[in-house]
Amino acid sequence: MNCDSRRQKLRAVFAGDSCIHPGSVYDPISARVAEDLGFEAGMFAGSVASLTVLGAPDLIVLTLSEFADQAHRICRAGELPLIVDADHGYGNALNVRRTVEELETAGVACLTIEDTLLPTRFGRTSAEFLEVDEGVGKMKAALDARQDAQMILLGRTSAVGPNGVDDGIRRAAAYLDAGVDGIMFVGIKTRAELEQIARIIDAPIMLGGSGAELQDPAYLQELGVRVSLQGHQPFMAAVQAMHDCLQALRGGTPPAQLQGVASTELMQQLSRDANYRAWQDDYLG
Repeated sequence: MNCDSRRQKLRAVFAGDSCIHPGSVYDPISARVAEDLGFEAGMFAGSVASLTVLGAPDLIVLTLSEFADQAHRICRAGELPLIVDADHGYGNALNVRRTVEELETAGVACLTIEDTLLPTRFGRTSAEFLEVDEGVGKMKAALDARQDAQMILLGRTSAVGPNGVDDGIRRAAAYLDAGVDGIMFVGIKTRAELEQIARIIDAPIMLGGSGAELQDPAYLQELGVRVSLQGHQPFMAAVQAMHDCLQALRGGTPPAQLQGVASTELMQQLSRDANYRAWQDDYLG
């Protein structure tokens, strides 16, 4: 697995002047689909990981080892640079160190560490955030743990929505001062919010959970946004297709009459069948 090339490719995106939409991926086949379709990067979210690995909602019940193992499976499937949502680093700053070590070893090209207080405390239903000093400690721990300087580390905050733009800027500025490569903002809804941020934050920006006003890549790139997530519809679409297929079979539809089934040719492409057959010839006589 060549980590250097994929990390350098993603570094070029963050250092460039364009805004990309990564493909939301969750396993080796979905990563190969995104790579074959020309996506510049893949995105493996914590919420999708929880669904994929555990069939559980995004309530921080997934463990670091489970997340890193799946990230490794995705990375080894091809050359797609992978961005991952490492949540809160699975604990305090010491846990963040371990998180970075495991995900760097797994082959990811970029990871985000957020400043949300997770998991949710007893008796609380709304988001809580770390004190900025603790958030800075996590960023420093992540940076200290990184061995390959090409891997991108982003501070992440969703404080703009509940706390206001000023608090989001305050947090982002502190994390940048600690040395992270850029900032992921989650939940920005308006152009006015983004423009206020862009006037002060002079660093690559990644967006997630953005409002309808913030879907134009040409506009986003002018404000320093280099990566903008579109959601995780591919996983939801796959679940719906699997549900409909099984429902049809359970209802008596003959397999030959099923709609929307991948062709043999597509499955051979995505399983890299030609490579395996060539290896059989080379190694097995």
